[in-house]
Amino acid sequence: MIRDGAHIPFATQASYPLRGGNAVRPLVDGEPAFRRICEAVDAARASVWVTVAFLEPGFRMPDGRSFFDVLDGAAARGLDARVIFWRSPVLLERESDTHFFGTEEDRRWLAERGARFWARWDRLPRHFCHHQKSWLVDAGTTGEVAFVGGINLDVASVAVPGHTSRAEGNVHDVYLELRGPALTDVHHNFVQRWNGASERERPDGAWPASSRADDLPFPARVSRSVGSVPVQITRTVRRETYSDATPTPGGVGYDIARGEHSILEQYLAALDAARSTIYFEDQAIASPRVIERIDAAARRGVDVVFLAPGNAHPEFAAARRDPKRRALFEPLDALGRHANFTLAAIASHDGPRAYHDVYVHAKILLVDDVWATIGSTNVADRSFFGDTELNASFWDADAVRRLRATLLAEHLGRDTSALDDRAALALFREVARENRARRERGDVLDGLAFEVDPARYGV
Repeated sequence: MIRDGAHIPFATQASYPLRGGNAVRPLVDGEPAFRRICEAVDAARASVWVTVAFLEPGFRMPDGRSFFDVLDGAAARGLDARVIFWRSPVLLERESDTHFFGTEEDRRWLAERGARFWARWDRLPRHFCHHQKSWLVDAGTTGEVAFVGGINLDVASVAVPGHTSRAEGNVHDVYLELRGPALTDVHHNFVQRWNGASERERPDGAWPASSRADDLPFPARVSRSVGSVPVQITRTVRRETYSDATPTPGGVGYDIARGEHSILEQYLAALDAARSTIYFEDQAIASPRVIERIDAAARRGVDVVFLAPGNAHPEFAAARRDPKRRALFEPLDALGRHANFTLAAIASHDGPRAYHDVYVHAKILLVDDVWATIGSTNVADRSFFGDTELNASFWDADAVRRLRATLLAEHLGRDTSALDDRAALALFREVARENRARRERGDVLDGLAFEVDPARYGV
């Protein structure tokens, strides 16, 4: 089944198998990603199902519609429109406006607008997050398409590729459009979550009411083959979050009540198998297991680039300031000793010293120019063990090289499509180091990427 990247194993302790016959299309940055999602929703003939983590009240699609406009528009055409919202008691107490909690006020607002879609709310213990962000259109029909990734429904995420000004948004992110047999597993994941949503039987746990927002049947057959790309859907699911172990079509039984950590298994397997290059884009670099694998890869000669936010995540920065947690960061600091490791960030600018950091929110990993994963998972233990996550991994040299060239064209302002992976990352390293010196002098950057000292990151 695997033609490219056969040396990179797939996850074996997983709900979902490796499936051939898929077509994949990475979507870089929020504006084109949401525009394509809206096109798919507007063309839908049967259903639109969405999993949501974060949603800002001011969020608008590129065409000006709100998230609720998109769902209600689908429902008004007679489609089965459903959404699973994350409910966080912790953020509700903080009066955060980044969630749609389903409060009494929210439900009154839905009633006033005549909302016609169905919804269920799902929660996790303490601060953990149902972090999946997926769209599934016309599931189980010949025209079905899925979108898997990590782009939030917030204003700054509707960013135009290139990030040339603050007015276009300041978040860099990636989605994956997916068709083919692996879509069956995105379908299965949604049904398992919908039917097992923790709040479904509470008076405020469903819209319009729990008696009307009925359960869904699991997919009965594998989606038809539409291409040649092998894809595996992997997940993080906490123990005892869901209990229905109905297997996916063509898969084997998996006791989901025990939890699932196939994303971590896949990450570690890919990093251990890397022969030439590793390229990360992620909101965090905070998993000791992953840092250990990066160090081992660099020691055996693999070129590694890790693109992260220049302004580190607040939780990461807070941990950096805690003397009791110093030992946790020593392995990250030590990565700086490798000449073939580069930690980098990206920033646009209006002129000398007028830098505008672009927040890297993407969650992707590319290995050897033949394998990649795109999803909602941060390189942090809470994503590997605590939060609910969804990734799609694919083995295809053509698709991975195109993605790498697209990303580096944005970050470097250079076309690397004619370069192999080592040469491309060497160019990245060169440009990023030169831009670090430019930034220290206050000069205009050449492209967006600049090097960051691992030992100073988040300090």
